[in-house]
Amino acid sequence: MRFGAEVSAWCDELPALVGELAARWNLDPLATGGGGTSRVFRCVRRDTGTLAWLKLTPQPAIAREEAEALWAWAETPSVVTLLADDLAAGALLLENVEPGVPVRHLAWDLPEVAALLRDLRGSAPPPGEHSVLQPLSHRIDFVFDLTARRLTAAGVVGRSAPVVLDQARAAALELATSGPVGLVHGDLHPANVLSGPGARMVAIDPRPAWGDPDFDAVDWVLAGVTDFAVLEQRIEELARMVPGQSPHRVLRWCRALAAVIAVPGVCARRDDAETQFLLLLAGS
Repeated sequence: MRFGAEVSAWCDELPALVGELAARWNLDPLATGGGGTSRVFRCVRRDTGTLAWLKLTPQPAIAREEAEALWAWAETPSVVTLLADDLAAGALLLENVEPGVPVRHLAWDLPEVAALLRDLRGSAPPPGEHSVLQPLSHRIDFVFDLTARRLTAAGVVGRSAPVVLDQARAAALELATSGPVGLVHGDLHPANVLSGPGARMVAIDPRPAWGDPDFDAVDWVLAGVTDFAVLEQRIEELARMVPGQSPHRVLRWCRALAAVIAVPGVCARRDDAETQFLLLLAGS
């Protein structure tokens, strides 16, 4: 998790919190796992015998933001269902998704992605007066700050890296503060999408914000691409299937975020064609 040494007290208190929530929500915890900002417990609901997921974070603001987005998307089957929450405790109870295989382990095609993006764009309300969500620019700053720290920690920061990142950040912030404003998932990549009933894609783990929904298309059009003409073709094809999506803005988002997406390959010292293409796209 990303919260440093101060999270140790929260970890010490976690078993008691899980026990309290399990009693309140009629759950039997079965197994646990972790992510970057949370601990997740696979549970059985005693009343129905079905599975559910208890998600806990030491930072309640993260739970409040995720809950707001999930309640806003409650009418679409393309987003995991939020069953209950205790936002003061940083707790969310999520419905199990079946079959629930991460899409990163599966073959997928653009029509499936288009159906997901249409649902995300079409079912969320506009920002409300009491929304706890930040503008997309806040998410952009977080992502680029994290990218800079990862490069530094890996010892791979060359003389041109800060300049490229600064230029990319400026381009991303310009996009984030212009164009349409909708509810953005903010972390929509194949590891955060599961296979759902009827071959439908189901999004999980949003890091939501208010901003340009075209942001959510970037990882999908760039996945596995090593040629600019192929990238343009995929962007145009996807835009034809997603009303309101701008191919021009998606391409600009790809250029702005290419350096960020390339970082895992750079830190691993990979010299594969995909990483080379991302770096070329970032430098262009």
